[in-house]
Amino acid sequence: MAQFGVIGLGRFGARTSLELLELGHEVIGVDADEKLVEELADQLTHSAICDVTDEKALNELDLSNCDVVLVAIGEDLQASLLCVLHLKTIGVETIWAKATSKSHHQILSKLGVSRIIHPEEEMGIRVAQALNYPMVNEYMSLGHNWFCVEIALGENLEGKTLNDILPDNTDNFHLLLLKKRDEVTVTPGPETTIEGHETLVMAGSLKALKSIAPKLVEES
Repeated sequence: MAQFGVIGLGRFGARTSLELLELGHEVIGVDADEKLVEELADQLTHSAICDVTDEKALNELDLSNCDVVLVAIGEDLQASLLCVLHLKTIGVETIWAKATSKSHHQILSKLGVSRIIHPEEEMGIRVAQALNYPMVNEYMSLGHNWFCVEIALGENLEGKTLNDILPDNTDNFHLLLLKKRDEVTVTPGPETTIEGHETLVMAGSLKALKSIAPKLVEES
């Protein structure tokens, strides 16, 4: 279990906080808006109403003990930047921050933020990928044009082995998991038989995955 600080409890910050709590972590939620804090106070581990542009007020929250502090302030550029600057000053080592523009991103980068997030842009990419490849349930970029994807196997593949449906050349992709309800097979072998209603998790180059994915869901 880790402890996270989330500064800015708008839609993005609130959703992130609740998901972290669901995953079993502690969350300190902070916002200058009393109403936003009150809405989440009963669910957060700790909550505080605070002017995050005030270094002294921010320091009193003892956020330096957090594993990561997420600055989820988007619209108020000045507040976002001052908050990051103050967090650096009071000794917070790992800061993630939301950026809403290219200039916002550039300044956050200069301030030494560990990771800069563009929620709308990232969601747009996910939606585009989902529209382009509807057979892929989930995907995650691994960098260098490699992705991890989750694909629900077609019912027509029942009784076949993975060796029957996958290409011989496995240099550009790897089988990671085969999931069926609560059962998970790690690195399934080529002779593994598909029993129906299973999901395959794979990692590979974009080109290889684009070639393989349709074959896993289409009728033969």
